[in-house]
Amino acid sequence: MKTSITSGSVTGKPAATKGRRAAAASLVGAVVDWYDYFLYGTASALIFGPLFFPGNDPVASQLLAFATFAIGFFFRPIGSLVFGHFGDRIGRKKMLVLTLLIMGAASVLIGFLPTYQNIGVWAPILLIILRAAQGFAVGGEWAGATLMAVESAPEGKKTLYGSVVQSGAYVGILTANGAYYLTSTLITPDQAFLDWGWRIPFIASVIVIAIGFIIRRSVGESEEFTTLQKSDDIRKVPFIAALKENPKSFFIVFGMRIGENVANYIILTFAISYATKTLGVDKSISLTAIIATAIASLFAIPIIAKYADKYGPYKVYVFGAAAGVVLAFPFFWGLETRNVLIIILAVMVTLLAVEVTMATVQQPIFTKLFSPEFRYSGAGFSYQITAAVGGGVAPLVATWLVSVGNGASYLAASYMAGVCGISLITTLAVRKRIHAGHAEG
Repeated sequence: MKTSITSGSVTGKPAATKGRRAAAASLVGAVVDWYDYFLYGTASALIFGPLFFPGNDPVASQLLAFATFAIGFFFRPIGSLVFGHFGDRIGRKKMLVLTLLIMGAASVLIGFLPTYQNIGVWAPILLIILRAAQGFAVGGEWAGATLMAVESAPEGKKTLYGSVVQSGAYVGILTANGAYYLTSTLITPDQAFLDWGWRIPFIASVIVIAIGFIIRRSVGESEEFTTLQKSDDIRKVPFIAALKENPKSFFIVFGMRIGENVANYIILTFAISYATKTLGVDKSISLTAIIATAIASLFAIPIIAKYADKYGPYKVYVFGAAAGVVLAFPFFWGLETRNVLIIILAVMVTLLAVEVTMATVQQPIFTKLFSPEFRYSGAGFSYQITAAVGGGVAPLVATWLVSVGNGASYLAASYMAGVCGISLITTLAVRKRIHAGHAEG
């Protein structure tokens, strides 16, 4: 494999300062993008069904709402190819500014979108188009933000710096669910929230978009990409180069990530709908559980990252995948108690042990599986195609499985445990590659 750039070349005080700025920009940008993205997930679980897909069958209405949620995921690989191509050729920074603007514009427009009652079938059509734009934008976000942080990080702190992308995602989850919690609590009666209150969190995203734009514009290019430009080793079609030189890495990322991604969206998106509409739990309890977990995650992520930087990410990732297998059924049992404290603990323990643990350490693992010349394209596409096949359809599949089980959760729990098992087996099988820190195709 052709490799002209080495990792960990960031040394000295100026470089360390640049690394911290890059990490800060990745954090803030991730907050903005994931606030908008998870805002849609929460809305699809709570209100988009009756507003945009009205009908006599509430299950069918919910399935259609989750289908639009899934559509965004299928545009993520497309976004990763487009942004990855130009990110590998002209730079990470420019692509990250563009993803921020596209995501923000789509979210604000959703806030002004007429419902089915106002414009009929055009309402769901426009909603799908805007959701596709969100997916396209976030498709270029993860790889770009991760590379800005990891490639600019000092040696020995790659996981810690890369983990800010995950922290940003949880700040986004926190603010998205917090926005819905506040608006649904303060705007009464419920009909007022359905009529206009749900729009406020989407429209308010314009504020965080402006902040994120200013910060991302002020940060320079990543250290490794700057070195790559100087070496004149820019590939004409980076994605094709990645396929030729690191083909196995695509499958490794898919296998390792599928469990984490499915578990994430079952817990954060499907569980809200399941607890509220199937179990009869008040929506404020589900939102409170997610908000509490997001807060706990912000403390857990740097601790996990520091441990991984010191002892290596392999054991951490294995623990998270194994936890997904073990905790899938107890998670649903906890929801079914309808007890507020147990529900909060079920969400918090499962998400922290499974998704947060794996997602915190995956940034340096996945990026090092691809050479810097095509890292944005290779790592980004692998990550996003897994999101499309895994997390994108997870709420839809889980809703269908619960319906098949006549309201019982055992099939959905089996689904979650099974995909986490795939991640566990994959991680165990590629131990040497992870320890080596670089794939050879």
